[in-house]
Amino acid sequence: MVVAVLELTLTFYAESLKDKRSVVKRVVGRARNEFNVSAAEVDELDNPGGAVVAFGAVGNDRRYLEGLLQRLEDFVDRLEVAEIVDARREFLHV
Repeated sequence: MVVAVLELTLTFYAESLKDKRSVVKRVVGRARNEFNVSAAEVDELDNPGGAVVAFGAVGNDRRYLEGLLQRLEDFVDRLEVAEIVDARREFLHV
């Protein structure tokens, strides 16, 4: 079993935490619906201008999961609601 994690550091314009919440909610919700992955905001919770969002998936083929994470990153970039500043991938073989 392989556990894959994609952590995206996002930056965007938001005047308040309420504005930020709507951006993060859109990114997380659309990614969950499109790719059937787990997703959550994991860092920069009090920063209205940025967020760190993590996505997780489990499978038995690392190459498939690598492709999934790449397609997911491209999808978030195409949403054009936030700029991806950093992307980090991790794979855990269990």
